[in-house]
Amino acid sequence: MIFREFGDKALPTIILLHGGGLSWWAFTDIIPLLKEKYHVVTPIIDGHGDDGKTTFISIEESAQKLLQYIDTNINGNVHALCGLSLGGQIIIAVLSRRMDIAKYAVIESAMVIPPGSLTRLLAKSSGMFYGLIRYKWFAKLQAKALYINKNLFNQYFNDSKNMSKESLVNISISNVGYKVPVGLKYSKAKVMIIIGGKEMRIMDKSARKLISILPHARLCKYPGMKHGELSLARSKEYIALINRLIE
Repeated sequence: MIFREFGDKALPTIILLHGGGLSWWAFTDIIPLLKEKYHVVTPIIDGHGDDGKTTFISIEESAQKLLQYIDTNINGNVHALCGLSLGGQIIIAVLSRRMDIAKYAVIESAMVIPPGSLTRLLAKSSGMFYGLIRYKWFAKLQAKALYINKNLFNQYFNDSKNMSKESLVNISISNVGYKVPVGLKYSKAKVMIIIGGKEMRIMDKSARKLISILPHARLCKYPGMKHGELSLARSKEYIALINRLIE
């Protein structure tokens, strides 16, 4: 896991963790809006982007690497943890391991209820479709679904081609098989759970399960929005939500 940092390290730290198939650059519109008030850290999850040569193993291993970074570089706790999809699942794993790791957390579009058997089968078979990521036409379809700006497409395409088949399969299986860790109910963080109104029904169920478990959580549902749309395409609204949670 590679860590990029922005802003003054003396300021409170906010960690932004990207979703599957993305990288730190997914937050290029958000970082400038935060770094004047916060020390912003954007980890690159194993198997992604500049860390494409490191095989992604599991959500739990990624959570452990993030905890090690926080312990080594930020005195064992941060102001806020924010994660999208796979990144949100990693944040959940971190919160469940240490109750006082963060004062605040924003979890966007994180699935914690395993989907139907067909979806799980497709995840296990994801290696069969690995070759598609090397075609630009397929990458453009994916980029559109992920709200990636046109000026970031080449970066996304190159990063996609660098992901190994093993990482792709492990990410897919980890994502659809993730369940809420037992320790999450002890978290002291004030948490905002975000979902879009146009996401799969299981996302709504996942969000409500998290709300029922986390003692200091609120649900924010955006009608008309799709998976990850808030942080990926509406940066100012996303920042406003963070500020509302913290202030």
